[in-house]
Amino acid sequence: MPKDPREMTDEEVQRRIVRLGFGGDEQSFQAFCEKLKTTLPPETAVILRGSVITNERYEDGGPFDEKGAGTSDLDVTLIGSKVMDCWEQEAFYIPKLHTKPLGDKDPEIAPALNPLRQELQQIAKRPVNFQATANFILFIRDVLFDQPYFILIDAEEKS
Repeated sequence: MPKDPREMTDEEVQRRIVRLGFGGDEQSFQAFCEKLKTTLPPETAVILRGSVITNERYEDGGPFDEKGAGTSDLDVTLIGSKVMDCWEQEAFYIPKLHTKPLGDKDPEIAPALNPLRQELQQIAKRPVNFQATANFILFIRDVLFDQPYFILIDAEEKS
C-alpha cells in the first residue's frame, strides 16, 4: 500500500484509519462515525486529519502510535457554521474561521462538544481532539502545508 494518502483510494485510506486508529476494529470505527452523525448539528462535515491518515506524525515524522497502542490522537476537524458556534469567542485562531483544538488540555473552550469528544475517546480507546474550521482553511492546510485529510461525513449526509 502506498505511503502517501494522495496516492491511495478512499477505501485504502479508510482501511488505514481503521487499522491505525481503531486497532483494526471496523465496528468501533462505524460506532465512532455514527455517534458523530447523530450528535453533531445538521450540516456539519467531519474530517479526519493527521497521522492516522499519513501514518507519520507531523512533529517528528515517527509512525502513528510509535509510543505504544492508543498513544496517538485522532484529529477530528468539524466544518459548519453551527458547530463553530460551539467554541467560546476567545478560542479562535482566526475569528469565525478557525478554532483552537478542543482536547484534554483545554476541555472548556467548547463545553457543549466536550461530552461527545469524551464518548468518542471511549469508543476509539485513544485521545480525540476537535477543531472547527472553514472549508478554505482546510484547503490551504492540505495544499500549502501538505496536510491531507479524509472526509468521514459529508455535510449533505447530516442535512
